[in-house]
Parts: sequence; structure tokens; C-alpha cells
Amino acid sequence: MNFGFYIILAAQFFSALADNALLFAAISLLQYLHAPDWHTPVLQEAFIFSYIVLAPFVGAFADSLPKGRVMFISNNIKILGCLSMLFGVNPLLAYALVGLGAAAYSPAKYGILTEYLPADKLVLANSWMEGLTVLAIVLGAIIGGVFISPTIAEPMLKWWDVPFLDTGIDTPPELAISIIVGIYIIAAWFNLYIPRVAIDHKPLSRNPVSLTHDFWHSFKLLWKDPLGQVSLAVTTLFWGIGATLRLLVLSWAGLALHYDMTRAAALTAWVAVGIAIGAMLAAKFVKLQHSVKVLPVGIAMGLMVLVMIPITNSLLATLLLIVIGAMGGYFVVPMNALLQHRGHLLMGAGSSIAVQNFNENLSIFVMLGLYAVMEKLELNIYIIILVFGLLLAGIMAALYRRHGHDQDHGQM
Repeated sequence: MNFGFYIILAAQFFSALADNALLFAAISLLQYLHAPDWHTPVLQEAFIFSYIVLAPFVGAFADSLPKGRVMFISNNIKILGCLSMLFGVNPLLAYALVGLGAAAYSPAKYGILTEYLPADKLVLANSWMEGLTVLAIVLGAIIGGVFISPTIAEPMLKWWDVPFLDTGIDTPPELAISIIVGIYIIAAWFNLYIPRVAIDHKPLSRNPVSLTHDFWHSFKLLWKDPLGQVSLAVTTLFWGIGATLRLLVLSWAGLALHYDMTRAAALTAWVAVGIAIGAMLAAKFVKLQHSVKVLPVGIAMGLMVLVMIPITNSLLATLLLIVIGAMGGYFVVPMNALLQHRGHLLMGAGSSIAVQNFNENLSIFVMLGLYAVMEKLELNIYIIILVFGLLLAGIMAALYRRHGHDQDHGQM
């Protein structure tokens, strides 16, 4: 790998690190503003709203400019969203602006590797990328948790203001957001040095109507294909439940383990560690042609979520979250590979990724909406865990019953 590849890695790592840390800082800001509990899932819905609405268009935007420039512009939109929070804009609206930057950033960060590297280096490059993404999730949870902690933030706040100048940064979440702005600036600086490569796939049309029509055609094509349908359904369900689970863990850790926000945020990182372990096991033991056979692991994962209910011990909680993450990684990685394979055969990789992103983010939006409604109704956290665990297990069981033998009939 040459030096330019490591510049790309650094840019994506710092951007992902800031994304993951910002979630916890924004949640903490809501708590300081005494916002209702149901605002927490709505906060994340605000972030992913742009992913859904802009799904047919962000790919064309990413292909119309050099990818490094797209990433630089997108990072600056994220910085603007963070600054909006600091200047008193409603956190839901400010976080939605960060989501707009993230939605524009996503296709560029995936597309740059295929443009810059030869095909025989892509597997190695993606391994590096996935490893650093997991590291960014883990460190982001830790950084976000650390700087919203009053024990660490309050001493820092004493020397944060310079003489004769009030920065307006007076609370731990504001301090955390300020530091996260610095991380985004580092990412944007690396974006400036990403090697400039020729634009090899200019969009065929910039007409929004044409782009929407093409997207809708790909959407229907993938859902009508039996293997495309099962893989898309599984990945869609997984990311919807997974995003909700991260918020569930925060509430559950506070009630069952008596954790503050800092320790609860760090606890969520263990799920990401588990996903990395499961992904490695799947890469070693699951072949593409047998990927549908991992669906029972998804059923078991849903039932394993229910084990959260009786647990009150920190060590057992950590081990459980690693196991849940590992089961998720083990069944979602083969499903993702199957989806990429079917998408490539049916319509091309770019279109299939756009459809996949749309479905997964729509699922996250719906699941977080369900969680927000249950929070609004003030349901007990254990009831909410029960609902989501049974929902995951039930839908996975239905999918396995319908599609469990699809690959046995040679539909690859």
C-alpha cells in the first residue's frame, strides 16, 4: 500500500471517530437541557433522516467531483452542525445538519478505494477500513463518555475560557462538542491531502426525476430477487435493531448497573468488539453459497437480547454484550456479502449500495420511532428490551422459514 492509502484511512478514521463521539455528547446536551427522554431516539432519527431522503442523489453527487473534495465538503457540513449546537440551535436540528454531511460523505468514503486502488488490493484495503471503523466506534464511545463526565470536564472548563473572552463553553457536553469539532477539523485536513484521481463514473443524469426513477427501479429489482430479498431484509433488520440497541444499553446500564452516562457509553463499545469477533469468525467459517444458513444465529441473537433483563452484574453485562455483538457480526457479514453479490449481478454495485443504505436507514428510523413512542408512553425499559428481542427473533425465524432453502436450489 502506498502513502495515499494511509491518508485516506486517516481521514475516514477521524471522521468516524468524531461521528461516534458526537452521539453521546449530543445525548448529554439533551439531558442538560432537561429534554424529555423520548428526544434521545428522535435525535438519532434526525441524524439519519438525510440518508433516507437523499439516497437517490448522494451517489451522483459523490461521482460528480473528486472523492477527496466531496469528503472535505461533507466534513465541513458536520463541523457547521457541531457549531450550531454550541451556538444554541436546537440539538435535534443541529444534529440533523451533521447527518446531512454524513449522508453526503458515505458514498465518497466507499467509492474512493475502488477508484484509487487496483482490484487485487481491495480486500486488504476493506479489511483495514473495517478494522479502523470498529476502533473508531470503540474509541468514540470512550471519548464521548470521558468528556461529558463532570469529574474530567469541570477541571478542564476552569481553564477553557481565556481572559477577557467568554467562549460560551460552560458545560461538559459543550466541552465535548468543542473537542469533537477539533477532531472533524483534523479529518478535513487529511481530506485536503487525499490523492486526486480522475472521475471515472460521471452520473448519466443530474435530473432528480431521472435519478429517483433509476433508484426506484433498482429498489424493486433487489426486493423481487429471492436471495436479494432475504439478504436485504436481514441487513435492514439488523441495523435497525442495532441502532436501537445502542440507546437501550444506555438506559439499561443506568437502571440495572447504576452506571452514569460515561460508563454506560463505554459499555456500548463492547457490542462493537463482539461484532468484530463475529465478522472474523464468519470470514473463516461461512462460505458465500451457504450464507442463508446463518439465519438461526440471528434468531438466537434476538433471544440473547432477552438475557439482558435479569442481569445486574457488570462483568456478566460486558460478556453478554460481546456475545450479542459476535452473533450479530457472524450472521450479518455473510448476509452483507450475499447482498453485494446479488446487487452486483442484478444492477451494479453502486446502485445496490444506495438501495441497501436507504433500506437500512429507513429501518433505523422506524425502529427508533417505535422506541421513542415507548419512551413517550413511559414503558419500563425491560418491557422495551422484551419487545425488541422478540421482534428480532420472530422476524428472523419467519425469514428462515421462507428462505432457508433458497441456496439449496442453486439460485446463486
